[in-house]
Amino acid sequence: MTIHKEGYPTILITLVLLVLLNGAAGYFVPFGVVNLVILAASLLFFGFIVSFFRVPARQMTTGEKRVIAPADGKVVVIEETEEPEYFGGRRLQISIFMSPANVHVNRNPIAGEVKLSRYHRGKYLVAWHPKSSTENERHTVVIGNPATGDILVRQIAGAVARRIVNYLQPGMQVKQNAEMGFIKFGSRVDVFLPPGTPVKVQLNETVRGGQTVLAELA
Repeated sequence: MTIHKEGYPTILITLVLLVLLNGAAGYFVPFGVVNLVILAASLLFFGFIVSFFRVPARQMTTGEKRVIAPADGKVVVIEETEEPEYFGGRRLQISIFMSPANVHVNRNPIAGEVKLSRYHRGKYLVAWHPKSSTENERHTVVIGNPATGDILVRQIAGAVARRIVNYLQPGMQVKQNAEMGFIKFGSRVDVFLPPGTPVKVQLNETVRGGQTVLAELA
């Protein structure tokens, strides 16, 4: 397991603040139970922050016509809906909710050319809100190739996550499962596929980014 590069500043700031907190506690409070409680809480909190930015080693799943999960989390939506930003019509939407405990690296579900990479400012509704896909802070990416057609992936900020990082630019050729970006502290990723695409996951199923097959294109 490694630590993602996006985590270095946050981990360093957290460490400095916790050291200052414990130093102040040691200076103003006689050593005793209070100091030990503060130290234990600090260690637990620091461990949580470090684990949030973890990147576990994984054997990735590949396949030209397979759509691989772009994120870890729970499948909260599988339905046909309107996608107005790029397709302007009906698409099959699969949404993955990421809790703060999940790995937060986002990966390319297919290989191909980046057709669109666009950031939108927005609200911070809870990630499972029906309107979060169109009203929250978000970043939309479209990747396409001759075997799969165009697949849209949308990173969505939630009530806690307020920083979306995306590494893709239009015209880039990207590999399946390579890093697409990162969302800090819990959120959601939507994938939009052609209507009628056979889905390989179920609602409330836990998926792993880079490993779980969401769907297989005809």
